[in-house]
Amino acid sequence: MLIIGIAGGSGSGKTTVVKAITQQLKERVVVIPQDSYYKDSSHLPPEERQKVNFDHPDSIDFELLNRHLKELKEGKSIEQPVYSYITCSRSKTETITVDPAEVIIIEGILIFTCKHLREQMDIKIFVDADDDDRLMRVMARDIIERGKTVESVIERYTKTVKPMYLQFIEPSKRYADIIIPQGGHNKVAIDVISATIEKSLNTDRESQNNNV
Repeated sequence: MLIIGIAGGSGSGKTTVVKAITQQLKERVVVIPQDSYYKDSSHLPPEERQKVNFDHPDSIDFELLNRHLKELKEGKSIEQPVYSYITCSRSKTETITVDPAEVIIIEGILIFTCKHLREQMDIKIFVDADDDDRLMRVMARDIIERGKTVESVIERYTKTVKPMYLQFIEPSKRYADIIIPQGGHNKVAIDVISATIEKSLNTDRESQNNNV
């Protein structure tokens, strides 16, 4: 089993990179999004929930994420939480069953800030992109997918997204084994990473066969 961490700022192109890798690996890979592990804010009044800083490490339930990753490595299935950005809460009735696979990809902006999580990763990838490009992608995503207004997106970007990127996310780049410039549009880098993954999987299979 190969554990791959893919980090980078909001709107950097992480999802594009993940999709490109999963298309090549097909059924041999499962993706664990950090976004599913935001802490539940349903106990807060609606107006307070809108103030949650999703770009701070304290917003992530790293304890549960670490435990789930360990269980997958042990060959166990997990019940992944379902989180809603609209209500800023975790579903109490719905989870997603995730089974172990040859490759597990953990994707999220803050995954490299957690030492215990980093220690479980075999390959750490940071997706880098220009600030202006990231802002445009964040605006398009939050307005279309999360029902935000243009004003609220810009305010959030200037007050939390960018400062938290500079404080937590950008410094975590130093833990990366591979840095992909130009975001998710760097096809050469994605092809190299896919080839590296294939080589690692083949090496693992050969090692297992030799031990039989």
